[in-house]
Amino acid sequence: MAADLETGPLVVRVFSGPVMGENAYLVWGGGQRKAVAIDPGEGAAEMLKAVEAEGLTLEAVLLTHAHFDHIEGVGEIVRQTDAPVYLHPDARPFYDHAPQQAAMFGMWVETPPPPSHTLAHGQQLELGGARFQVREAPGHAPGHVILYVEEAGVAFVGDVVFQGSIGRTDLPGGDFQLLMRSIREQVLTLPDETVLYPGHGPETTVGHERATNPFLAPQYRGGFLV
Repeated sequence: MAADLETGPLVVRVFSGPVMGENAYLVWGGGQRKAVAIDPGEGAAEMLKAVEAEGLTLEAVLLTHAHFDHIEGVGEIVRQTDAPVYLHPDARPFYDHAPQQAAMFGMWVETPPPPSHTLAHGQQLELGGARFQVREAPGHAPGHVILYVEEAGVAFVGDVVFQGSIGRTDLPGGDFQLLMRSIREQVLTLPDETVLYPGHGPETTVGHERATNPFLAPQYRGGFLV
């Protein structure tokens, strides 16, 4: 399933996988013909069709983290476009063992191609007609990052926070206290109107989650459970 969202100077097309429900994003600046793929999962084939239909050049694959459902389409994307892959070094062990991850859930995915570039906190990437600010946000998974586009008022948050929920921390490398710290320091410090595009489910905003998310405001407005 795909949907287009106009967010200021950006076009964001969302592809949701039918099995795991993960969101992949095709993003490009309005009027630009260069795009980036964020977390290409099961919907990679549909994403590639959209790249061709829109006359886009895929400039990069950006990965928020390396859980198998968010990277299973990387191989197909790279084969068709030769786009470079960006990944945080701490996520590399999970990335290299994507088939073993999938097997834990009774599924199969191919081993993705080696990443071309590393991501680091504070890095700024000029890609797809946008400037992506990299923010480290571990806790759900090692090497998890958030990709923030300040000019457009959007952030691609992977599995850190969802509409009304937060990322699970019961998988290898998960840490609840660390995740809550990441949310506090890397999500709730963004302007309230910032649109959050999560790895699963619908988009939301910082302000909405600050006020209503039961993990973030259980007793006091904007307060924390931990």
